[in-house]
Amino acid sequence: MEKRQLGRSGLRVSRMALGTMTWGGDTDSEEAASQLVAFVDAGGTLVDTADIYGEGESERVLGALLGDLVPRDDIVLATKAVARRTDGPFGGGASRGALLSALEGSLRRLGTDHIDLWQLHAWDTTVPVDETLAALEYAVISGKVRYVGVSNYSGWQLATAAARSSAVAPLVSTQVEYSLLERGVDREVVPAAEHHGIGLLPWAPLGRGVLTGKYRSGTPADSRGASSVFAGYVEHHRTDRAARIVQAVATAADGLGTSPLAVALAWVRDRPGVVAPVVGARDTGQLTGSLTAEDITLPPAIRSALDDVSAIEVGYPERGL
Repeated sequence: MEKRQLGRSGLRVSRMALGTMTWGGDTDSEEAASQLVAFVDAGGTLVDTADIYGEGESERVLGALLGDLVPRDDIVLATKAVARRTDGPFGGGASRGALLSALEGSLRRLGTDHIDLWQLHAWDTTVPVDETLAALEYAVISGKVRYVGVSNYSGWQLATAAARSSAVAPLVSTQVEYSLLERGVDREVVPAAEHHGIGLLPWAPLGRGVLTGKYRSGTPADSRGASSVFAGYVEHHRTDRAARIVQAVATAADGLGTSPLAVALAWVRDRPGVVAPVVGARDTGQLTGSLTAEDITLPPAIRSALDDVSAIEVGYPERGL
């Protein structure tokens, strides 16, 4: 798998990341092990989790697999803090106390002495940004964190944090929802990231599964759309506009002799500023399907057609005068 620099940092990662949101829940430890091995065998290095996934179970499952199954040094280990909430004064948010407490918890569950990429899962309106950034700097200086990033920040939030971060702990990545069905970040987040040298890590690059085409004629019983937990998550992208885009992706896939999944993933992977889409999978077979996108490069005519069908309105001031 091809490697890319993560923003303006010295960290190189695979151009696809393995997401683990369902690990420890819908994805048991045996299936997680199979996915991790398949990903690493394909040349993947970036594995992403969060302290909130499965109330920490995702981190525990992943941590148990590192060492014996896959060498720790073969993995760029990424996790997130801020969203996890527990009782007590340090139970969540982006304050210094909450972040450093969350960091210790993640290290313990992951069974490691350092995290390669530690990300703020969300902007915290209740905490001064300088306090949050100072905690990130301390985490890097302590050696417990190598690089820092953010997730789900708007354009102004990303630019503010990037401008105020220190040379010791500059922001190197931002993880945002980005796909043919969700292009809102093209308005302000993508330009802000480019300006500050921050790499994009798209989550839900397959439009929460809708871009695979599996929902075109109904809701498969074994899909997330049929799950009481994820039905609303998938339904968000089941619109008339989405249906037109899915049809265009399917047409492109037929012409290229590949799958809609591979087309949709290749499109977002090669967007300006994107470093690595974060791909989650129900099982190893589904993950293998995503890995086939590594061999796909979309012809300019197809990329242009997909750009057009998925285009969003950009008004003043983003478009200029």
